[in-house]
Amino acid sequence: MKRNIILITGIFILLSTFQFANAQNTIVGRWKTIDDETKLPKSIVSIYKEGDKFYGKIDSLYRQPGEDPDPVCSKCPDDDPRKDKRIVGMVIIKDMVQDDNEWEDGTILDPKKGKIYDCKLWIEDGNLRVRGYLFFLYRTQTWYPVK
Repeated sequence: MKRNIILITGIFILLSTFQFANAQNTIVGRWKTIDDETKLPKSIVSIYKEGDKFYGKIDSLYRQPGEDPDPVCSKCPDDDPRKDKRIVGMVIIKDMVQDDNEWEDGTILDPKKGKIYDCKLWIEDGNLRVRGYLFFLYRTQTWYPVK
């Protein structure tokens, strides 16, 4: 009897560990972004799955005194449907496809600059690493999980 309890407990712990590891290896959720220049929190982005692709939209913005509390993407490209639309609620990550432990082949929009970049995402140390590419140049940010 004691052996069965130990075996069942061991199996439970093992399954819990796999579930925790799997939960840490998904980009789906809410992430806090940090401004590269000021190092202050910039926004909360929700990443979700639709079909077999992943998308991210801005849930909220952190605003400093004097900043527009409800900005629009005035610098978005003229042919982009997001041009002059509210940034809160805007989908900025599009068409990401999972390939093992990375998500790629999609794009990310920087609404402040109005630039669209090729994108790659991955989880590292529980945080989301976000890399935007323009030709062979790239910039990588770390986004932090919102609990």
